Amino acid sequence: MSDAFTTRVLNVTTGSSEQVVDLTRDCESFLGEAAQGRDGLLNIFVPHATAGVAVIETGAGSDDDLLATLHTLLPADDRWQHRHGTPGHGRDHVLPAIVPPHATLPVVAGRLELGTWQSVCLVDTNKDNPRRQVRLSFLA
Repeated sequence: MSDAFTTRVLNVTTGSSEQVVDLTRDCESFLGEAAQGRDGLLNIFVPHATAGVAVIETGAGSDDDLLATLHTLLPADDRWQHRHGTPGHGRDHVLPAIVPPHATLPVVAGRLELGTWQSVCLVDTNKDNPRRQVRLSFLA
């Protein structure tokens, strides 16, 4: 594979509760090796039907606010036609329509160009699947 395109898969354990997992350091570490000071794009992709990628502030309550908002928009109750798994699991399959399973971000001089308070996060509301993969791809 060309050094213009490099990819890596992260294995992330989210546990048995809803999670917003900050992946920013993992992204920066990957770019340190893959970008080598070059400009390009970082694509973050979650190959799961029940998880997404968000660029948000973390650590100041915004991650909890996101989960609370998702509870309001997608209640974990019996309204969902998709009914296998834990009660309300059908909402997890709607999540990627609101929190997409991907993000593409600019890389300048080998560094991720995020705003001051922005972080790259895995959003996982599915309590039935504690193991996730996240594919990071750098394109120069």
